[in-house]
Amino acid sequence: MRVLPVWSRVRRWIPAVVIALAALVDLLTPPTVSSAPLLAVAPVTAVSLLSPAGIVGIGLTAMLVQAGLGYVDGTYGWQDDAAVQITLAAVTALAIGLNRSLRTQHVSASRARYAAEVAQRAVLPRPPSRLGSLQIAARYVPAEDMALIGGDLYVVQETPFGVRAMVGDVRGKGLSAVTAVSVDIGVFRYAADHEPDLPSLVECMEGALLRESQRREGLDSIEGFTTALIVQFAGDLSQFHLINRGHPAPLLLHRDGSARVLEPPEEAPPLGITALGSWKSPVETHPFPPGATLLCFTDGVTEARDRAGTFFDPADRVPRMMQSYLRQTGHLPDLTTVLDFLVRDVSRHSDGAPQDDQALLALHRPLPRKDLLAHPL
Repeated sequence: MRVLPVWSRVRRWIPAVVIALAALVDLLTPPTVSSAPLLAVAPVTAVSLLSPAGIVGIGLTAMLVQAGLGYVDGTYGWQDDAAVQITLAAVTALAIGLNRSLRTQHVSASRARYAAEVAQRAVLPRPPSRLGSLQIAARYVPAEDMALIGGDLYVVQETPFGVRAMVGDVRGKGLSAVTAVSVDIGVFRYAADHEPDLPSLVECMEGALLRESQRREGLDSIEGFTTALIVQFAGDLSQFHLINRGHPAPLLLHRDGSARVLEPPEEAPPLGITALGSWKSPVETHPFPPGATLLCFTDGVTEARDRAGTFFDPADRVPRMMQSYLRQTGHLPDLTTVLDFLVRDVSRHSDGAPQDDQALLALHRPLPRKDLLAHPL
């Protein structure tokens, strides 16, 4: 969670405020009431806010204030107050130890996050923002804060046969899912450059995933699979071909803010389960008019539920956002805004933390220059 700059400055004064509050309580209450327990809280509140030197300063201040209040009240006694002083010193020492431990954990967490970011860039590199005329934007939202990559994937590549893209979701979680993602992306990149059509590309991926599943143990060797959308755009972007293998249907967003769900005409199972039988990969062909956007996502979006158990419906939510934005601004949002809205809306719907990893990919055919001047995006 990002800390606001103003709060970052103000919160450093909390230990001092605790000491001032303890002094006020002591002065406003009878001499029999001791503020020592509240003074002991001050070094503890400084554990995550100040440096070790700052904690020592707070501890010494608390000890001086306790002694001064005793003299003011006329209740200072060497035996009783020495015990309080020793207690405050011990609490300060404990606070310094906790501070060092937190700093060590923070350094370890930062290193782990950096390693995760490096792994993410290696396994799931962000697509380029543009390939030819095709504009591209992507988002990955992990279900766990420290896990920057999981079982969802996207990849976009320029090939001799046109721009090809894939959005997928492998079964399972953890290291085995990351391994499967790496295999999926590697096989796709190779096959996309060499296979002349999408069915051949899918067949190549099927063989690679089948071989990978045979290397796994336990349930993964039987039920390892990947749901996938595989897309190929025509050279002039006038149309695209699509194969859907058990994946949530994408949305085709038009320049007027409307949307169409591209449900497959024929169901096909996920990739990687050819050991259970063989299936054809029906190819859909859709026009891709200027100003249109193909929005793809994984089931972390479509299976997000609110407290009543209602699933998130991007076919309803995204067009409403597009049309509202169009009415307010006179033009459609750019790809980054569309993905930002979708991530925030899913988070609101599911009441906070994502329930599953989310991979989002938006592919946009811009308007011709003459139309762009008349209808700026």
